[in-house]
Amino acid sequence: MHLSLWPGKPYPLGAAWDGRGTNFALFSENATQVELCLFDNQGRETRLLLTEVSNFVWHGYAPSVGPGQRYGFRVHGPYKPQAGHRFNPNKLLIDPYAKAIEGDIGSGEETFGYCWNHHDHDLSFSELDSADAIPKAIVIDDLFDWEDDALLQTPRHQTIIYEAHVRGFTKLHPEIPPELRGTYAGLAHPAAISHLQSLGITAVELMPVHHFLAQPGHLVAKGLHNYWGYDSICYLAPYSGYSSSGTHGEQVVEFKQMVKALHKAGIEVILDVVYNHTGEGNQLGPTLSLRGIDNAAYYRLVEKNPRYYMDFTGCGNSLNVRHPQVLKLIMDSLRYWVLEMHVDGFRFDLASALARELYAVDRLAAFFDIIHQDPVLADVKLIAEPWDVGEGGYQVGEFPLLWSEWNGKYRDTVRDFWRGEDSRLADFAYRFTGSSDLYQSNGRNPSASINFITAHDGFTLRDLVSYNEKYNQENGEENRDGESHNRSWNCGAEGETDDPEILKLRQRQQRNFLLTLMLSQGVPMLLSGDEMGRSQNGNNNAYCQDNEISWLSWHLQSDHEALLDYTRQLIDFRRQHPIFQRRKWFQGRAIYGSSVHDIAWFNPDGGEMTDHQWASDFAKAVAIFLNGEGIMTPGERGERILDDSFLLFFNAHYEAIDFVLPEGLQRWEWMVLIDTCKPRLISNVGDGVRYTQDKPVSVEARSAMVLQRLG
Repeated sequence: MHLSLWPGKPYPLGAAWDGRGTNFALFSENATQVELCLFDNQGRETRLLLTEVSNFVWHGYAPSVGPGQRYGFRVHGPYKPQAGHRFNPNKLLIDPYAKAIEGDIGSGEETFGYCWNHHDHDLSFSELDSADAIPKAIVIDDLFDWEDDALLQTPRHQTIIYEAHVRGFTKLHPEIPPELRGTYAGLAHPAAISHLQSLGITAVELMPVHHFLAQPGHLVAKGLHNYWGYDSICYLAPYSGYSSSGTHGEQVVEFKQMVKALHKAGIEVILDVVYNHTGEGNQLGPTLSLRGIDNAAYYRLVEKNPRYYMDFTGCGNSLNVRHPQVLKLIMDSLRYWVLEMHVDGFRFDLASALARELYAVDRLAAFFDIIHQDPVLADVKLIAEPWDVGEGGYQVGEFPLLWSEWNGKYRDTVRDFWRGEDSRLADFAYRFTGSSDLYQSNGRNPSASINFITAHDGFTLRDLVSYNEKYNQENGEENRDGESHNRSWNCGAEGETDDPEILKLRQRQQRNFLLTLMLSQGVPMLLSGDEMGRSQNGNNNAYCQDNEISWLSWHLQSDHEALLDYTRQLIDFRRQHPIFQRRKWFQGRAIYGSSVHDIAWFNPDGGEMTDHQWASDFAKAVAIFLNGEGIMTPGERGERILDDSFLLFFNAHYEAIDFVLPEGLQRWEWMVLIDTCKPRLISNVGDGVRYTQDKPVSVEARSAMVLQRLG
């Protein structure tokens, strides 16, 4: 292969085809030489020296190279791990700005910069060539007909999120052609979209789709696979393993087609992104991309011993977000996914790690300042997982304006309430009303709280009510992995049982959790499969289970069908009533001409809650009045919003409790719309049981009821 190379330009970084040729640009501050490596269809390699360097960007223009060209880089420089440098030109490196990668990364010894069996371990230098084990980046054509597609910008207070895995969601779907199952095209299939629409969700939050290290050595040795994908290698390329049409760049088009189809169905696409660490791991990890390009620039190294990595993530390394080029890489990636791939938002994995300017978490870190000033990103949905594994990393409630957060305190409080654990009713009240104690003081609204009971990490909803202990033996770590304190309750028997009373209680508990989630202020997030009673057999850390443990089963038993129907009805009920999706906080102030408030809290005896009762940790029952005439914030056209008024009764006690209608509410008649003892909502007004002042409301043990005001 005879190719010429012109000087080219330092920007944009990566491979940019202009219709006549391709410009290649790579940042490396400490390199001494960079080679562009081009591969033909037989795998033969041609190396071209990038002689032009501008502001540490090595660049060149190949006039005869176009879409479909496979390439990588070899970077020369000092191999001095004890000084933080790990350059090794024997290792083919993946372009961090690649927009498509052809396949999975190998796990052999040749991918490591050092010799496995050398007594100095990572201080040794490997001369094995890694080209055969490293997938090649692919030059692509960005042209795509989006027609009139645009970001949906669903109002945050009306958003309902569905956390899903691209592969697991459709892998077993019988109505999707086998060749499309587990792919972007499978998720775009009418059968998949129909399920999402029938649920009434407004956004899918996809677990990582950035190209990731799918076969780390420690899992390959166990016959397992990196299923979740939280080991990113390239932040602009969609993972090729989720493509139905090949690995030569078609995955980019297929991803765009998926987004376009979901948008047509009114469903936003939110990406779970992992900018806190990469799949290269610690000093004993492979050399795949950033480590070999410029280890000292891209990673946080221990200051007094830069052979080692700062690890705020528990995954071996942390990106050096203090470095301008690392910030640029993250920002360029985010903008690319919005502008070129049309995604509607991002959920940032272990986001606290991105806020560490030095060692402490700084909410005013450069990363957040830059995002707030960026016109592309300022109006998309930004969601933080507000913790990492470092000291001081738990930062729920501490993120700045524009950000929503996975509310871990909501999860923990609601789990404790329904399993009957001693906990303050005041905590439950804060979580149910949007967690104003966490988000109001810095100017945020209830939609800052992403409420969830379950997520990919932990028990499914069915397992939450079926297991007291985790069962992760199939992960090959002797059940040491995964969270041991799950705030779960098995309802009287561990795991599977045929006891009808226990099964009945478990079904009711699932409905209790779903009702609480969907009627709380804030943004509800539903874990994919929870609506159908999906179980992982007690595995609460199925990150390596690319099999039926993680995949959704679409062959539903009668109780699964009933739960699915209940979830659909419940989400529809929430969407019909603006009182459950307020833009602003409850004020609890009196409505003009009446002593009634926008929200009020009562004891079972009908009296208002006292300060002592709020603070006690043994109370398990509460009544909540929501006044449909007390919504003070106007609609999108400035109109006044009116809704029905509701009484909600929550009883987490092990015995039934009679609730007396509060004195100020006795002049109205009330009708039951929802009773979690029953598998369905009341569909027709007039069919529910009615209550007046002389008739107490009996709420069964561990159940909830919703009553609507009549007249």
